[in-house]
Order: sequence, then C-alpha cells, then structure tokens
Amino acid sequence: MKQQYVEIRSGSYGRTALAGEIFPMAAPLARTPKGQYYVTIDGTRSSVPGIEPRRCRVKVEGPQDVVITNRERWEQFCAEQAPQDAVTETPRTEAERLAVIQQRFDILDDMAGACKDGTVRALILSGPPGIGKSYGVVNQLEKQSMFDNLQGRSEWEVVKGATSALGLYKKLYRYSAPGAVVVFDDCDTVLFDDLSLNILKAALDSGKKRVIQWNTESRVLDREGIPDHFTFEGAVIFITNVKFDTVKSRKLRDHLAALMSRCHYIDLTIDSVEDKMLRIRQVIRLGMLNTYQFADVTRIEDLILDYMTRNGARLNEISLRMAIKLAELIKMRESTWQQVADVTCLKRSV
Repeated sequence: MKQQYVEIRSGSYGRTALAGEIFPMAAPLARTPKGQYYVTIDGTRSSVPGIEPRRCRVKVEGPQDVVITNRERWEQFCAEQAPQDAVTETPRTEAERLAVIQQRFDILDDMAGACKDGTVRALILSGPPGIGKSYGVVNQLEKQSMFDNLQGRSEWEVVKGATSALGLYKKLYRYSAPGAVVVFDDCDTVLFDDLSLNILKAALDSGKKRVIQWNTESRVLDREGIPDHFTFEGAVIFITNVKFDTVKSRKLRDHLAALMSRCHYIDLTIDSVEDKMLRIRQVIRLGMLNTYQFADVTRIEDLILDYMTRNGARLNEISLRMAIKLAELIKMRESTWQQVADVTCLKRSV
C-alpha cells in the first residue's frame, strides 16, 4: 500500500497543539466509542516537538481537520522545519567525517565514565536512533562498575520508555547516593511534562546541594516509605533523539535551554543517511558481528554493508539493529538470505 501523508489543520497530541503540521499517516481517521475523532501518525519520522517517536493518535474535532496530502508537501514541510540560521562547515571527505564521528563517541565514553566516578553530574546525549548511543554509555558504566558488581551492588540503572513525574521522582530517590547513575534512555515524554521537567532541573542543578521535592500528597510515596524531599548526589545521563538546539517551540526551547545550562550536552551530529551509514560501517568493522562466528566475517560484513547501501531508501530503518537483523538472516540461511531480507527488511514498493 502506498504511503499516505496527512496535514493536521487543527488537533492535539497530549499537551501539544497542532495546526498545519504534516506527518506520514500510519492509520486513517477513526472514532473512539465515545465519538472522539483521531488519526494515527508515524511519529518516528517526525521532528515536530511534542510528537513521540512512535505511532501517535492525534485528536481532531472532525474530518474537516484532516487533509490527505502527498510526499512532496511533507518533504517541503520537513525542509521548512530544518534550522536555517546555524551554518557550520562540514568535513568534505569520508575520512574527515569519520574522524569527527569517532571523536564525539570518544568524548561520550569519557563523559559517561566521569558520571560514574562523580566528576560529572549530568550529561545529555542527542542523536538519531540505532547508532549505538545507549551501547556506548552502558559499556562505560559496566567498566566503571566492575568492583561494585563483584560485591553484589548495582549503583546504576537504565530506564527506558515513558516515565511519569512520580516515577521519575522515585527513580532519582533510588539512585540519589554519591556514585550512583540513572540513565534515561528514550524517555522523551519527560521533556513534554512541566512537572517532570522541574524535577529533572532540580536533579541537574549546578548548586552545591541539589534538593528534589514532591509537594503534593502521595499515597504511593507514603506506602513505599519515600520522603517528600531528598538531596540528590548521584548523576543523570539523558539519552534522547531530540536535538535540543533546533526545537521550534518557544516554550519547550526555554525548558530545554534550562536543562542544557545545567548539563554537559553532546550532539553526535549524525544527521544524514550518509553519516548513519558511516557510523554503521565503523562499528561493524570494529567487530560487531564476531559473536556470530562466521567463517569469513569480513566477507559477511561486506555483504551486509553492500545490501544496506543499495537499499538505503527502502530499508525499514538505517541502524545497527538492521545490520544485526541481516546478520541473523545470513546465519539462518546464507543461500537465500537476500530474498528473506527483501520481504522482512524493506518497505513495500508500489
């Protein structure tokens, strides 16, 4: 089925008001049992602030607020959303670009380790999905925590997915001791909730004493013996797909600027398809596929990289996860893996 695109003339997703935005459509206009109209969009391909990177139901008043449009208008809308004021010189050669990417990942390794030993209090890491952001952070925390693991202690945790303000407060309390680290991975909903943002800003504050408070009555906190305020002495790493410095919403931009002023901020600057493929090639060549024990791993790496390069426009996603899927298919049935990949890994063509 041909991909359709939809313009929301007037609608909302959560607290985000929409008027004139265009999205890839995941499911057509429908109604809830109570009569509320909604259309389902593909948020993974959107850079609109407030839209989560998944299938999202956008509420509308009626059919008049939903207009089916085409890919050209969507691409034009995306181009208009891209920042035009910041122009930086991009290295021209592949070797130069690879060096820039590797340098940022090296800095990420150092910063993640510094969070574990208490030198750095807070780190925000921004970059597209599927390029190894989480892997780099977890790898460094595991290295730094080897002694803790031998003693049966766990002083860090990765929190994934949607997190409420109360859940955020509880997790920060759990990891509030010096040397503890809590990693929020793909928890972008925190950025669009005022209460969660205020809690996060308190945790990331640059003052000598960081006191986090919960100023409303909560049976959950009472039941679990969690106080309504505590001093946070741990570290926070926030991994996100949102590029903080290019957000259009004025209100959200002010909130994110407050977070950036409290944190070290790393933008991995892997924005184009070409940069993603460079990073994927870089990681694969470092031995990512060695665990599959291929007889000639270099040949398999070449097969996967060639397939991803040839089918870049049709792949369901360009990521390290896709490379792993292809490796699994080759391991399963090398003689026919490409036919299987064409069915399971490519978007359907019209």
